[in-house]
Amino acid sequence: MPRLPLLLLLWGTSSYAFPVFQEGQRQDVETAWKYLENYYNLGNDTEVKNLSGKELMAEKLKEMQQIFGLKVTGKSDPETLRVMSNPRCGVSDVTPEAIISNNPRWTKTHLTYSILNYTPLLPRAVVDQSIAKAFRVWSDVTPLTFSRVFDEEGDIVLAFYRGDHGDNNPFDGLSIRLAHAFQPGPGIGGDVHFDLDERWTDTSENFNLFYVTAHELGHSLGLTHSSDIGALMFPSYTWYVDDFVLNQEDINRIQALYGPSPNPIQPTGATTPRPCDSALTFDAITTFRGEVIFFKGRFYIRVSRAIPEPELNLIGILWPDLPGELDAVYEASMADEAYFFKGTQFWAVRGHEEQAGYPKSIHTLGFPPTVRKIDAAVSAKETKKTYFFVDDQYWRFDEQKRSTEPGFSRKVAKDFPGVDSKVDAVFEAFGFFYFFGGSSQLEFDPNAKKVTHVLKSNSWFNC
Repeated sequence: MPRLPLLLLLWGTSSYAFPVFQEGQRQDVETAWKYLENYYNLGNDTEVKNLSGKELMAEKLKEMQQIFGLKVTGKSDPETLRVMSNPRCGVSDVTPEAIISNNPRWTKTHLTYSILNYTPLLPRAVVDQSIAKAFRVWSDVTPLTFSRVFDEEGDIVLAFYRGDHGDNNPFDGLSIRLAHAFQPGPGIGGDVHFDLDERWTDTSENFNLFYVTAHELGHSLGLTHSSDIGALMFPSYTWYVDDFVLNQEDINRIQALYGPSPNPIQPTGATTPRPCDSALTFDAITTFRGEVIFFKGRFYIRVSRAIPEPELNLIGILWPDLPGELDAVYEASMADEAYFFKGTQFWAVRGHEEQAGYPKSIHTLGFPPTVRKIDAAVSAKETKKTYFFVDDQYWRFDEQKRSTEPGFSRKVAKDFPGVDSKVDAVFEAFGFFYFFGGSSQLEFDPNAKKVTHVLKSNSWFNC
């Protein structure tokens, strides 16, 4: 097998004196140290050779925590160790200067690829389709085109390997490292290797082959990792959803290398919400076991007294089978359940467990056939009544009887004076209802039946 320079193969290896810690910390420290060796060039950074082992590890931990959006402590705290245990790409998160300065890219716009072998867990046709679909992710947004060849090695060779397979980047079995790829170039350059021991699927279970391949092909075309959790090039395997859309950051970065798509209408991608964006809007909001969770697209933002900073993550991390771009969510605290609505369907979850028998039709709750979606919902903890908002009307639902109350629907503006526009989201806290519309929210006192404050939608995020 042709070889690139060792630097490009490994993006750095390390040999540095392991720091001495108390015995109770040693296992966590060893886990963190190994992770930082593999993905953060620990011990091979000439600018920090004068640091002690502890100091060097703290600096690399801060670097890792910043990329993953964690609280930057420089310590191997539980949340940092949890992220380190997540399955991920085997390519380093630290890009060597040799790669940055060379800015590797293909000098031609038509590339060939070949598939060397297959995983036994999927039919060959499914593997072929998944890989072809992954190439289309990038050809759809650039001038690049790809075609498969059978009688020779393509520019990009895709193959499944187990353990040490001769490229100085061994796989680790059913563990963390799923796959890796090489930057554009001759020989092994551009090739993609998958861990044969992993459980590859074409669904949201385990590791979706299309999703991983699309990420690795980003490296094959010259992209490095991204710190945007919504980006395809984020280091950790996040979650595959059927309605996958490439993130706008991925589009911007690949087009910076190869130029825009030749299509007359330029493709646009998904964007990751920013909690402190003053124009931020929400799809749905709910309380959940003492926390407040804000939903936007495929993401949630979670806040609570125990979380000093808003936590941004993907809905699929908590609830893999729920759709993105939800219409409404509410918590029924008496049942310790939350209900998620999209279109004419709704789902129930208890904790992190999605309940059997769902999704169900919203019409099983008593809505007329004319109602095709719920705009917002909130359940009042004291009265056990749930309010469903649809356009300029609302329905009231009895959680104990599990039925819509007679005499509804009613006009929102009549019973909630001051709330006279379509409601995007609503939740209850501190005895008030908080109604969201666009980038604003209204604090409504249900006892006084009046709006008491007008606030920005992101006022909950300590911006």
